[in-house]
Amino acid sequence: MNKVLVTGAAGFMGSHLVDALLDLGHEVYSLDDLSWGYKENVNPKSTFMQLDLQDKAKTEKYITEIKPEYVFHLAADATEGRSQFTPINSTQRNYGAYLNLLVPSIKNGMKKMILTSSMSVYGAQKPPFSEDMERRPEDIYAISKSAMEHATEILSKVFKFEYTIIRPHNVYGPRQNLADPYRNVIAIFINRLLQNKNFFIYGDGNQKRAFSYIDDFTPYIIKAGFEDLANSQIFNIGPVEECTINELGEIVLDVFFNGDVPENMLPQHLPPRPLEVSDAWCTAEKAEKILGYKTTINLKDGIHKMVEWARSVGPMPFKYLDNLELVSDTTPTTWKDKLL
Repeated sequence: MNKVLVTGAAGFMGSHLVDALLDLGHEVYSLDDLSWGYKENVNPKSTFMQLDLQDKAKTEKYITEIKPEYVFHLAADATEGRSQFTPINSTQRNYGAYLNLLVPSIKNGMKKMILTSSMSVYGAQKPPFSEDMERRPEDIYAISKSAMEHATEILSKVFKFEYTIIRPHNVYGPRQNLADPYRNVIAIFINRLLQNKNFFIYGDGNQKRAFSYIDDFTPYIIKAGFEDLANSQIFNIGPVEECTINELGEIVLDVFFNGDVPENMLPQHLPPRPLEVSDAWCTAEKAEKILGYKTTINLKDGIHKMVEWARSVGPMPFKYLDNLELVSDTTPTTWKDKLL
């Protein structure tokens, strides 16, 4: 048994991770500010604390009290596309909040940090992205994630704690926030259909992505946390089977309507989002070799599982920020005019 802290524990990936760590017998502390996560996602067998990591004093006090040995950091403002329009919020809630967590964790004897980063740090390089590529962030969110990785690497050399950095693909599945209008394309598509409305696709829809079902992610972030061979390493976690957003939309429609898609539910195309990387997917060779990664659930089967779950939850109103920090002609109309 290890004393483990999971941040972002009321969110999608964090709550699944808490469940799995508890099943393995670890002593799990869970933390979330509940800004986008839901308390009902949190396993009651964990010790939960509602805490905003932007609060430096409260974060330091909490870490000093529990003294975690392993920290799985998943808390994030993971709105990559929106970060150009909320650059202060994105930076404070990602890089700033992470340092507020990392510093007291080091001071209180943390053995290892398992940092969930993002493949956005690769930028617009030619895919498939591999871990030996340099970081070339194209947006504000990716700058924060890149800085978080750098800070972890630098401080680990000085203060001698272990770390592993995880760069997931687009993870989806049950418990994903259906109400978030800024991210998680599969959840947005499904929620719109639950509302009996068609969904929107930015640009021509030929952007290529790869998607990971949650059950093909959780076991490997845990292995990365406790496998010594993963120390001081970066891992891409996710499948190499990429698809276009148009193809993704077709799969979602086919599954949701069981092959009989109404004409009025076909997607509507909008102008592209600024600085959106056209093609982004990774190689998983390193994770396959060291962590034993393999894809077990293909995209159509995973979407079927998610649609079943979403139907049980029902449609949810989209939850917008009161205001964006910056607005221009390039701001997506779905955000500026709250069209979802």
